[in-house]
Amino acid sequence: MDILLIYFVAVNGMAFCLMGVDKARAKKGAWRIPERNLILSALFGGAPGLYLGMYLFRHKTMHPLFRIGIPVLILLYVLAGGGWMLDIF
Repeated sequence: MDILLIYFVAVNGMAFCLMGVDKARAKKGAWRIPERNLILSALFGGAPGLYLGMYLFRHKTMHPLFRIGIPVLILLYVLAGGGWMLDIF
């Protein structure tokens, strides 16, 4: 269980940082982090961190893929985690 917590914290921290770095690069007009990489970080469990970064940095909040897709992923992770904890799966 400890390894899962470490993984969760690490992947969400990385996703949060990716969103912050992409916002900073967008302001400077520099090379950006591809949206595919942001979505992949969410798919690998970083959806809560990415979502927090979206609203803290005010970045990608109008893109439907991020505005709708990331909360849906969070919901799926919560349902899967609840099912796992209740030994449904």
